[in-house]
Amino acid sequence: MSTRTRRTRMFAAAALAAAALTLTACEDGKGVVDEGASTGSASTSASQDSGTSSSEESGGTSTGAGESDPGTGGAAGSGGTTGSKGSSGSTGSSGSTGSKGAEPTSTRCSTTATRTTATEVSRPLNHLLLTVTNTGSKNCDLIGYPAVRFSEAQSVPPAFEDSKPQAVVTLAPGESGYASVLLSAVDGSGSGGYTAKSLAVYFDKGASAAAHPSLPGKGVHVDDSIRVSYWQSTMADALAW
Repeated sequence: MSTRTRRTRMFAAAALAAAALTLTACEDGKGVVDEGASTGSASTSASQDSGTSSSEESGGTSTGAGESDPGTGGAAGSGGTTGSKGSSGSTGSSGSTGSKGAEPTSTRCSTTATRTTATEVSRPLNHLLLTVTNTGSKNCDLIGYPAVRFSEAQSVPPAFEDSKPQAVVTLAPGESGYASVLLSAVDGSGSGGYTAKSLAVYFDKGASAAAHPSLPGKGVHVDDSIRVSYWQSTMADALAW
């Protein structure tokens, strides 16, 4: 075989080999490489990953509807609104200020708003009835028992303790209270007797002013048996002593 013929065959073989390589490359490109499909698949995967990442970045793992999200304090749900904050406890109403002490409905009876009389009675014997009438416009109280001084006596007589009423005697305007005075022993057993022509009546032992009711013109006989009753609301109760 000539040198020229051999070269020709070699060139033909090289061309055939190149053609075969080119065909193989084309077939591999068609059968294996699909750039469009690869791009789309990567995009889908990226979208899924992006969705997960967005959810995580926007507040952590989303919670199901109706579940409580401890981070927000309210129900999460899909697009759930944040739970409203609990209303702060209403401030308890302050205790009402205690009303000022009511003014007393009555005061001690005084000589300036009363009228006092002393009357000698026939029954019981040797008794004098004291009557105090409220001439003022407000109620007044007769407290305890009267402290009486006849003429120049140096002391006031004691009271019949059993005559003490259960309540203070309160006089409305125009009303009267009563007390009796046992002047002397009925059987004459008393000592130190004298005739008194004047009388001072203090409504109670703490009073500073006295009423001066008139006595009978002849005066009254007083001895050391003298006693007084507590103030009473009726004449009958006063004269029972």
